[in-house]
Amino acid sequence: MEKILFSQDSEDPIEFFILEQTTVSGINYLLVTDREEGDSEALILKDVSPADSEEAVYEIVSEDTELNAIADIFSSLLDDVAFEKEN
Repeated sequence: MEKILFSQDSEDPIEFFILEQTTVSGINYLLVTDREEGDSEALILKDVSPADSEEAVYEIVSEDTELNAIADIFSSLLDDVAFEKEN
């Protein structure tokens, strides 16, 4: 499983494992988790970087309609993944 390092302003970098990636309407999305195996929390990240940027900039998808739509796509791509939304 591919691992990626995310840097946040003035915070220590965080490592995530990429479970899957997809592109919808020209926007790249990543499904990431903090553990390589077993049950864990997952995040859906959206690439919001400018087209001419050398580095990708991702933000967590939090808008309900977008989150549900992209989660459905990832569910269909990955047979062994089940999503439970936190409140």
